[in-house]
Amino acid sequence: MAKPVQSEQVAPHVPVLLAEVLSALAPLEGARIVDGTFGAGGYSRALLEAGAAVIGIDRDPNVKPFADALAAEFPSRFSFVAGAFAELDQLAAGPVDGVVLDIGVSSMQLDEADRGFSFMREGPLDMRMAGEGESAADLVNGLEESELANLLFAYGEERKSRRIAHSIVAARAAQPIATTTELAKLIEKSIGRKPGDAHPATRSFQALRIAVNDEFGQLVEGLFASERLLAEGGRLAVVTFHSLEDRIVKRFFDPDKGAPLQWRHLPQTDTEAHRWVDVAKGTKASSTEVARNPRARSAMLRSARRSVAPARPIDLAGLGVPRFRGAA
Repeated sequence: MAKPVQSEQVAPHVPVLLAEVLSALAPLEGARIVDGTFGAGGYSRALLEAGAAVIGIDRDPNVKPFADALAAEFPSRFSFVAGAFAELDQLAAGPVDGVVLDIGVSSMQLDEADRGFSFMREGPLDMRMAGEGESAADLVNGLEESELANLLFAYGEERKSRRIAHSIVAARAAQPIATTTELAKLIEKSIGRKPGDAHPATRSFQALRIAVNDEFGQLVEGLFASERLLAEGGRLAVVTFHSLEDRIVKRFFDPDKGAPLQWRHLPQTDTEAHRWVDVAKGTKASSTEVARNPRARSAMLRSARRSVAPARPIDLAGLGVPRFRGAA
């Protein structure tokens, strides 16, 4: 078993629930594991130290130095592929014994002001993980007021979304909103801030980041791609950081998902085979880990083992994937 302390010393950012993820994917000696959200390589390093062969995947071009370092240290057991984890079954040759996904923005991305993910740091209003496509500034300055309000409510669960959207539209009429701190101050002025509460821009920034990077779509596609890629008995471990993501993962693992509806008083028929077995209860970080790494406070780990049943086609029904009116 890898020693998390060693991994934390090498990687600049601490992977959350590391010991729990390693346990969920065990046994690791000789296993082939896909780290679909490579980031700074914290999970990959721990998996390699535990004796696994690892394929790292990430769409963020800024992770290359971390991937190069692991490739030099573990040349026979580590490889890296640039791309989105939604396509991991196309990027990694299967079948594999395990997949780990750490969903959402990484602390590495939050710390880089010029990426525009954090309202705590002055930077361009960007938020693009892959550096391409529409930016957060495009959405903030381009969406109609109702569409913007719906986005903030659906993806950020922001109850004051209409007031925020109205303030944004009024401000951008004078000049486009271009920076993170400009938007954060505008939101704070719009809805106020109570002492001790989280920053009022937290939910709005989350919503914009999710929309810019199609994070819910990526999550769903990544889950089904993992289902296709994993060998019978292979394990999938998914770490999420808010309730909307966790709901999708929980329902994806639901053993009754995809089973035909049956009336209680009619003769029972065979239902569809379960794709996932040994579904573990959600695991949260310990108080000790949260004290050491505050980012772990909202983390939730869910894992399950792949059955012999054939993989399903992608189907959003029943997964509770949020949508906002005006989305494509």
